Amino acid sequence: MLPGEIDFLTDDCWQLFAHPHQLPPRVATSGAPWLTWLLIGGRGAGKTRAGAEWVRAQALGQRPFAERAAGRIALVGETEHDVREVMIEGVSGILGVHPRHQRPLWTPSRKRLEWPNGAIAEVFSAEDPESLRGPQFHCAWSDEMAKWRQAEAAFDMLQFGLRLGQQPRQLITTTARPSAWLKRLLADPATAVTRAATAANAFHLAPTFLKNVMARYAGTRLGRQELDGEIIEDRPDALWSRALLEQCRVDAAPDLQRIVVAIDPPASSTKRADACGIVAAGLAKSGIVYVLADDSVNGATPTLWASKAIALWRRLEADALVVEVNQGGDMVRTVIDGIEAGLPVRPVRATRGKWTRAEPVAALYEQGRVKHVGAYPELEDEMCDFASSGLSNGRSPDRLDALVWAVASLTPGRRGDGPRIRTL
Repeated sequence: MLPGEIDFLTDDCWQLFAHPHQLPPRVATSGAPWLTWLLIGGRGAGKTRAGAEWVRAQALGQRPFAERAAGRIALVGETEHDVREVMIEGVSGILGVHPRHQRPLWTPSRKRLEWPNGAIAEVFSAEDPESLRGPQFHCAWSDEMAKWRQAEAAFDMLQFGLRLGQQPRQLITTTARPSAWLKRLLADPATAVTRAATAANAFHLAPTFLKNVMARYAGTRLGRQELDGEIIEDRPDALWSRALLEQCRVDAAPDLQRIVVAIDPPASSTKRADACGIVAAGLAKSGIVYVLADDSVNGATPTLWASKAIALWRRLEADALVVEVNQGGDMVRTVIDGIEAGLPVRPVRATRGKWTRAEPVAALYEQGRVKHVGAYPELEDEMCDFASSGLSNGRSPDRLDALVWAVASLTPGRRGDGPRIRTL
């Protein structure tokens, strides 16, 4: 085969090399043309490449994926940074899948891509749903929607903007999480669904990656979700359920009498260390606790997680930093003082196990005395996977621990309201 023929195949014949799950379905589950293509896959299953190739086809009007060029396209990620680093500039992103002569002009300052034929793609963050109010589009690509904190609000605003052309369509590429919006989309007769496990794209993944993650996570709840792309429902013996958390969700908190930022530091600072749980909550005059933020961070040095906690404390104008010191002792206060001395640090030490500490806090949720302002997917995943034996993946529930400290510190002295802790 001549070099020119090879270039032609790699540039213009994506359908020859794509896995079946990476190609747009012909019809929705109802048999009618689809309006939403939901691509659910494990980590590394090729979701980003599929999204980038689909956008390329829409912008250029390439058959069989598009009847005509789409003039206006929305690119929506959890943050603008995610859109830029993954969907546009990533290895499998939009710029990477175009041959040089077709590549759109990327103008980061304007947050837009512009193709030679005049097609334009605009960047949006799901953290700012209102930014989707006003613009209109022929099609849209939304990536990793399962981890968007304001998924429903951003999704709703996007639907109002899909109003150009004969048949506006959208592609949603995401890992699987048992959220209410995902279940509604799966049940929508206008939705077409393709699924894939990580192993489906094994040829393009490092052999050691697949070997190591399969050995560690195969068969576990986390592995079934992150590798197999399964939607895992509630763990029967968990302290919290998805339905309970949905009932506790609110859009905003009232005026709060006291706000704390709770920190559950990891035992070490290596890249493989447990996460540092950083959760903020506030107490209203009614006695209800409102969870305000989950800024937990993985594999961070003490300086990094302390800086992040202090930044959250400042942003929320919190009253105290509640710090669990079983692991770090005086080191925790020393690290915080090294960044900014004189902060109101309240050290606490646990005298009971994690389950015993968490159980009374779960009871507060059942009584309707704790609310979540927005959604916190990773924190809520831990909550709905935490049973008497711990998390199903065997790791430490660091986000959950920080939540427990935050809620307990705001509800002291009430019978059954919190874990037994000792203030130092």
